[in-house]
Amino acid sequence: MLYLSRWKIALILAVVIGGFVVCIPNFFSKETVAKWPSWLPHRQLVLGLDLQGGVYLLYEVDRQDYIQKRLKTLTGEIRNTLRENPRIGYSDLKVQGQTVTLQIRDLDRMDDARKRLTALTNPLSNTLFGGQGTTEFSLDLGSDGKATYAFTQNGLEQRVRSIVDQSMGVIARRVDELGTVEPSIQREGADRILVEAPGLDDPDRLKQIVGQTAQLTFHLVDTSVNPQQAIQSRPPAGDVLLYSMNDPPIPYVVEETPLLTGDDLVDAQATFDQRDHQPVVSFRLSTAGARKFGLITQQNVGRPFAIVLDNEVISAPNIREPILGGAGQISGNFSVQSANDLAVLLRAGALPAKLSIVEERTIGPGLGEDSIRAGKIASIIATAAVCIYMLATYGLLGMIANVAVIVNVALIFAILTILGATLTLPGIAGIVLTVGTAVDSNVLIYERIREEARHGRSAIASIDLGFKRAIGTILDANLTMLISAVVLFYLGSGPIRGFAVTHAIGILTTMFTAVTFTRLLVAFWVRWRRPTVINV
Repeated sequence: MLYLSRWKIALILAVVIGGFVVCIPNFFSKETVAKWPSWLPHRQLVLGLDLQGGVYLLYEVDRQDYIQKRLKTLTGEIRNTLRENPRIGYSDLKVQGQTVTLQIRDLDRMDDARKRLTALTNPLSNTLFGGQGTTEFSLDLGSDGKATYAFTQNGLEQRVRSIVDQSMGVIARRVDELGTVEPSIQREGADRILVEAPGLDDPDRLKQIVGQTAQLTFHLVDTSVNPQQAIQSRPPAGDVLLYSMNDPPIPYVVEETPLLTGDDLVDAQATFDQRDHQPVVSFRLSTAGARKFGLITQQNVGRPFAIVLDNEVISAPNIREPILGGAGQISGNFSVQSANDLAVLLRAGALPAKLSIVEERTIGPGLGEDSIRAGKIASIIATAAVCIYMLATYGLLGMIANVAVIVNVALIFAILTILGATLTLPGIAGIVLTVGTAVDSNVLIYERIREEARHGRSAIASIDLGFKRAIGTILDANLTMLISAVVLFYLGSGPIRGFAVTHAIGILTTMFTAVTFTRLLVAFWVRWRRPTVINV
């Protein structure tokens, strides 16, 4: 059991040395590490929100806002499908609460109407055996022609889950553009998103970037309608009244159907206008979007078109000539930062629904420094206490166990660094716990060696049998702890997950150091001293 082949010795030493090399940058400042040669490792552990301060934001999907927008979209879909040839007469199409209602006038064509309207219930999934699965809407169509659409419970929940997934991707792209260090974006419950930005000291800008829906659309302005008349009465069918971002706001009557949307954009950058050197946002359209925009501008030279962001008009320039290159710019009295923020929003894409802030916290770096100091003190005290106990109890073999503990901690930091994991205060607690439990394996081995020595076996035989017969117990104990760490990770969230990750990594490194590295050190000692008596 104490014999190890050369390749095994080389592999164990390579892992240990590699672990120390990888974790070394964590003990130096970023400025110092940046000056190191390129062939040395530069990657460092990322400190979490509780260690270096930053911004904590908890968002919730605004269900009512989404429901109203989705129902409004549904009315347009109903209008279009009933106007297809052959047209089906209808009336009184409107959103009523959380439903859409309409009246079919052509009662003799109810079968055709039912077929068209049923297609708009929007199946979301099918069952395993091919039957009808979840639909977004339920349709109640009576013999009198009265039709009512309403959200199904399962359909709405599935839509909300999809919105959360899409929103997390959009938020990740937006926060990355801000240059924050390793932002944490994760789901909380069914309809909430947790955003943590360590090291960021401008929470207002983060809220503006993350929470803005940023739905960009281009609309033709209806110059035949006086905006003041539209304010006093109502805009004509197919038009909508919008206001500009100016102070005071300027009203515009625009066509409700957008010419283009933000989905047609492929790039947006903050630049300066060559004529007046004011900040603007230059954008570039996709091939399909450029073709569509070129055709629209050819047909509407001389007409103004409105650039709308979240139902507010940024600007409404006139189309002086056809825009065929697929590129343009948005001007609107921007500052340099606001132009850059708008470009970030457009590049990242629009949120599928409005998000509301449920909880907001800003953590100062001072609290993080206190946490780091407390974590260091706890780690030093725990390590020192364990090392003193092992040395006093097991002598030289206890010293070997202490070396294994140091290697164990180095490997934990190395693995966390390689994975790009974020170290939090619960993570430090997991490391401290690992220090305490790491020597358990050595205690099992050494006590087994004592037991074999009491039975009259020689020193080498006692050591050999001690390792051989303790391995099964060590694996069982560590595997049960690993299972609990995995359960904590999958069922927990936030700090609990941070603790579970470091604890699980500590369990794996503990099994490595106990089963292989400690055995290697003991084997070296046996070959060197060739003991005849075991003093443990």
